Amino acid sequence: MKVGGRVAWLLEPATPEEFREAYLLARERGHQVRVLGGGANLLVCDGELPFTVLCTSRMGRIFRPGTQPEDGADGAPESGSTADPEREPAPLAQLEDLARVAPVPREDDPRLVAWAGASLPGLLRTARELGWSGLEGLVGVPGSAGGAAAMNAGGRWGDFWDVVESVRVLTPEGELRDITRAAAKPSYRDGGLGENIVLGVVLALEVSQRAEVSTVMDTYLREKNALQPVTEASSGCIFKNPDPELSDGRRAGQLIDECGGKELRRGAALVSPRHANFIINSGGAQAADVFTLIEDVRDLVAQKTGLQLATEVRIWP
Repeated sequence: MKVGGRVAWLLEPATPEEFREAYLLARERGHQVRVLGGGANLLVCDGELPFTVLCTSRMGRIFRPGTQPEDGADGAPESGSTADPEREPAPLAQLEDLARVAPVPREDDPRLVAWAGASLPGLLRTARELGWSGLEGLVGVPGSAGGAAAMNAGGRWGDFWDVVESVRVLTPEGELRDITRAAAKPSYRDGGLGENIVLGVVLALEVSQRAEVSTVMDTYLREKNALQPVTEASSGCIFKNPDPELSDGRRAGQLIDECGGKELRRGAALVSPRHANFIINSGGAQAADVFTLIEDVRDLVAQKTGLQLATEVRIWP
C-alpha cells in the first residue's frame, strides 16, 4: 500500500537459524517483535512504531528434496500425489540436508521446500519449469511463502494450504516445530498456526507437463488482470468474503459495489473502480486515510445490508 510509519530496528536474517537467533535476541532485550514478509496483506500505521521488525526477504531459498533418507524415514509421496494429511512428512530440517545431494527424478517426488521469504511468483515459476501442478490458482498473488502459509492465501481457484504438506514454525517461546496439514486444520484465510512464525514449508504437488501448467497459469492470470487493479499500490483484498448463506452468495466486492462503495475516497485512498474489495493508494495517501476509508466502506455495507464485513488485511499494530 506504500503507507505507514517507522521502526527503530529492521533485522534481515538470511537463514531460518539466523532468524531464530535474531528473534531470541530481540525478545531477550525486551523488544516486541513483528515479522514482515512480502507486505502483500499488510497495513502499517503512521508514526513511530514500538516494535522490532524481522524481515524474511533474504530467506528466499527454494529447493527440491534429494535422495531418500535411510532407515525407513522417508515420507515422499507416490508419483503424482498431492498432500496427504494422513501421511507423516519428512521434517524440514531433514529435507534441507537432502537438498545438498542430487534430487530424484521429477516424476518420483514432486515436492518443493521453500524458506519463508520465497516469493509466490518464484514458487510458481519453479513449479512451471518442473511441470508440476497445484499452485496455478495462486498466479498473480504477491507475497511470500511464510505469509501465504500463515493466512492460507488464495482465491477462487484454490488456496495455498491445498498443497502444503507441512510447515516448520518458530513458537513464541523460541522452539522449532514441524506442523502437518492435519494438525494445523487450515481454514478460509487462516493457516491455523496461531502465534507461531513460519520459517519454511514443504509443498506436495502433482506431476504434469510444463505446457499444461503454463496454459492454466496464463488463463487464470488473464482473468485476474481483467478484474483486479494488479498494477496499483494496494494490500490486496481488504475484506473477507462473508458467509454465502448470509450474503445470498455475494462476495465482499459485489456487496460493496451494489451498495455504491466503488470510487469512495478519503484523501488519496480510493476504493478501486475496477474491484470494490481493493483500496488503492492513488498517490500520497496516509495510513489514516486508508483506515478511515475501510470504516466508511464497512459502515456503508452494514447500513444497507445488515452484514458486518471482517478485514482480511493484517494491521500493525
